[in-house]
Amino acid sequence: MTARLALLGDSIAWGQGAARERDRLGPRLVEGLAVRAIDVELRTFAVPGARSSGLAAQVDSALGWAPDVAVVVIGANDLTHREPVARAVRALADAVRRLRAAGSEVVVAPAPDLSAVPHVPVALRGVVRAAGDAFRAQQAAATNAEGGLVADPDQRASHAFAADPSLFSADRFHPSSAGYAVIADALLPAVVDAASEVGAGGRSQVQ
Repeated sequence: MTARLALLGDSIAWGQGAARERDRLGPRLVEGLAVRAIDVELRTFAVPGARSSGLAAQVDSALGWAPDVAVVVIGANDLTHREPVARAVRALADAVRRLRAAGSEVVVAPAPDLSAVPHVPVALRGVVRAAGDAFRAQQAAATNAEGGLVADPDQRASHAFAADPSLFSADRFHPSSAGYAVIADALLPAVVDAASEVGAGGRSQVQ
């Protein structure tokens, strides 16, 4: 069986900064799943620059394809544009709810720790980190409440980026090809769990 994998969200989901198409997040996930004998067909609905408020339109498009697994990478642009947290979280919850109601397994990669971005001043990193932590916690709670899975709960990817600036692309904000390998590796455990549920008949829907 070949499962349908939809990728929604922002520029990270889309793959901005990768040197080659195959280095983007989607192909990296497909490759990681293939190694684990899970075959998927990928479609990317993500839009660079998207905020949580833009997920509704992406979900509309994705549902027309009826994905078995949907991976949502969102939150960085909400933070950089200072979107109201409650509104952003509500939009994410709505997206997860709609995808789950349609029968998709859903994996959410919450906002990264933007304090790791090289051009963030050292004096502001604590404030940026705290804002991200608070937002991410609400994203995770909303995802769990709607029956989704939260990827990389230990922030392995963000810790790696903080320790190795070469994981950023030339714009010093988006990941490089090497950075996408790190992100895909951090997301894969949750994506594998979700894809495994497809063959097992899926988890119970949130009522």
